[in-house]
Amino acid sequence: MKQTPQQLHIPVLLDAVLDFLKPKEGENYLDLTAGYGGHARAVIARIGDAHLATLVDRDDFAIDQLKDLEKDGARLINKDFLAAAEELTNQGEQFDMILLDLGVSSPQLDTAERGFSFSKTAPLDMRMDQKNDLTAAEIVNRWPAKELSKIFVQYGEIAPRLAAKFAREIVWQRKKKLLATTTELAELIRIETGRADGGKYHKIHPATQVFQALRIAVNDELGQLERTLPLLPGLMKPNGRLVVISFHSLEDRIVKNFLKSETENGWTSELHILTRHPIKGETENDNNPRARSAKLRAAVKINNRKE
Repeated sequence: MKQTPQQLHIPVLLDAVLDFLKPKEGENYLDLTAGYGGHARAVIARIGDAHLATLVDRDDFAIDQLKDLEKDGARLINKDFLAAAEELTNQGEQFDMILLDLGVSSPQLDTAERGFSFSKTAPLDMRMDQKNDLTAAEIVNRWPAKELSKIFVQYGEIAPRLAAKFAREIVWQRKKKLLATTTELAELIRIETGRADGGKYHKIHPATQVFQALRIAVNDELGQLERTLPLLPGLMKPNGRLVVISFHSLEDRIVKNFLKSETENGWTSELHILTRHPIKGETENDNNPRARSAKLRAAVKINNRKE
């Protein structure tokens, strides 16, 4: 029997999420990256009423997978998490629990035509929101070598010399023929990496970091995260709990620095950090190998302001 997207996608660090969110009956919940509802379904089961849940995702396919929860009363918002956070802030809403899971879901990765993975031939797309115009193909085939190298270094954490080499080769190849598919780009990177290190690479395909960089650029992932985090304390009730799950060091650094800054404001601080060190997803590798790079950080809303 064919599995549904909900069955295919295993929610990352679910036990830890529930431990830190501490859902209680009657509390309300905001999931800013609901995906296929793995975390949301577990939280709703504990709060006892789907009407108390607000579920956000910019992916149309993900929203379709949440329709059963909408029928039960959950509110669905088909926007990116920054736009949703801004809208909810303007409406003056607050929540007992907020979850921000920054990972790409397994069905997104496994759906070839989405272009997130190079394991199967697919168009260079990588858009989480299909309504956006910018695709990975546009970046690869139109951006100058200097800009390509820049995002490879900043978002892919590739060594500058190798990033520049990749960028030059991409520009050279596209003069002859535009790069149209994931496998074409991956093979180009593999060949160039082979030339750089004698043809050897180990567990991680050399194109992995290039694809990460392109995905981040296409979806403005880091920019959205930086602009969303400062809105979250205002969306939390006193004693409200926040959980953020990141999947690479760039995201985790932004989250870590934000939480640290929020706790260094003396009596005006709004958050108290619950995780001295991040909870790592490598603990559930056997059941969910894609979780191995996950890091969970949590905080609680405090109210020390003098009236």
